[in-house]
Amino acid sequence: MSLDITELAISVRDLQVRLGGVQVLHGLALDLPAGRWTSLVGPNGAGKSSLLKAIAQLLPYEGEVRLLGQLVQSIRRHSRAQQLAWMGQNEGGHDDLLVYDVALLGRLPHRPWLAPASQADHQAVEQALRATQAWDWRRRPLGQLSAGERQRVLLARALAVQAQVFLLDEPLTNLDPAHQVECLQLIRQLVAQGKTVFSVLHDLSLALLADDLVVMAQGQLIHHGACSDKASHLALEQVFDHRIQITQSAGHWLCFPRF
Repeated sequence: MSLDITELAISVRDLQVRLGGVQVLHGLALDLPAGRWTSLVGPNGAGKSSLLKAIAQLLPYEGEVRLLGQLVQSIRRHSRAQQLAWMGQNEGGHDDLLVYDVALLGRLPHRPWLAPASQADHQAVEQALRATQAWDWRRRPLGQLSAGERQRVLLARALAVQAQVFLLDEPLTNLDPAHQVECLQLIRQLVAQGKTVFSVLHDLSLALLADDLVVMAQGQLIHHGACSDKASHLALEQVFDHRIQITQSAGHWLCFPRF
């Protein structure tokens, strides 16, 4: 049964994207219910990042994108930035900024133009930096951090927005296993608070820890279903040419290479 539009965090219809004259997304239709974590997976070049960037209004597109029931174009940019938090992969810049100031950028949508940060802004930043275990580096320039430490600061910037919807493109990149687990726990905490998370994940076993799975290949939507559904596992194995297999162990679905 289809969901009422007010129950959807993200909805796209006939979404098409061209990059350099090449069509990379081919008329996608997708509905993501609010309050759930959905993983977006597929082979390299499937169009995963392009889909997230189009939803985040970072790429030009044709078609329709709705955020929390409203056409994105009808939402004022300031309001949209409060509702939607973005974290991209391999983001550059900010190297000369202190870690604290990078995280504080996530509070810009909540402040009038040129207004100083409020007490609520500082509280949100401290909470985000502590949640990602980056508080101890708050006075260090971002450029002095390792790739994994930098990733945690960028995640803190996204958390500081305190948005309803989070788009995370490879949030686990450069993180060691312990901090990957902490990041996934943070995602679960967001969902428990009623937030919606749509994340691209490279590690398929970690992607299967989400509530739902969106499988893409060659710019097209192949499957959308619960991570626990057999149909989701079959679709995942199919787009990777059956070189992987999904099995259950200790109550979790895991991906293994098929030799």
